Amino acid sequence: MVGTRSSARSLSSPDVEASRLAGEHDIARIVELAHVMRAELSVMKGGAIWLQREAWPEPLDGAYRTLIERDDALVVVGTIDGYVLGFGAAVIESLRSGDRLGVVTDLFVEEPAREVGIGEAIMDDLIAFCTHRDCIGIDGLALPGHRATKNFFEEHHFTARMLTMHHRLGAMPAPES
Repeated sequence: MVGTRSSARSLSSPDVEASRLAGEHDIARIVELAHVMRAELSVMKGGAIWLQREAWPEPLDGAYRTLIERDDALVVVGTIDGYVLGFGAAVIESLRSGDRLGVVTDLFVEEPAREVGIGEAIMDDLIAFCTHRDCIGIDGLALPGHRATKNFFEEHHFTARMLTMHHRLGAMPAPES
């Protein structure tokens, strides 16, 4: 079940990485982080279409508020000493067979706080949520060439189950306004 997960970086370090359920009071910070994530990913290969197709639509405060309120979704924030430095979200989709599939829709940690355990704490909660909801698996997205994201997912026992191939026919989509 989802709860607070903490892990000390070292016995001498006062910093504690944790993840916890996101609430209404976290929306402004989640939106701030989501804008940083969008700026980072939109310039990567495949990022412009990701922004138009997979990323939550503006206004982001409304999108994340709705996501937090959904029974078939989970939004968590990752913290160090209580300060929010990352967030993640997963939704449960029903397959035609009646089985459930978890989908990680968001997973982001600010650059200075990467590789210290925040992402792992977030992912552990997302996996626990999907497991508790009897999902047959969990999907997550990594843009082509984003090796760090691919490696992160693989460290959590994700493997590719499908590659999306794309043939551009015209100009890239314009960014959202």
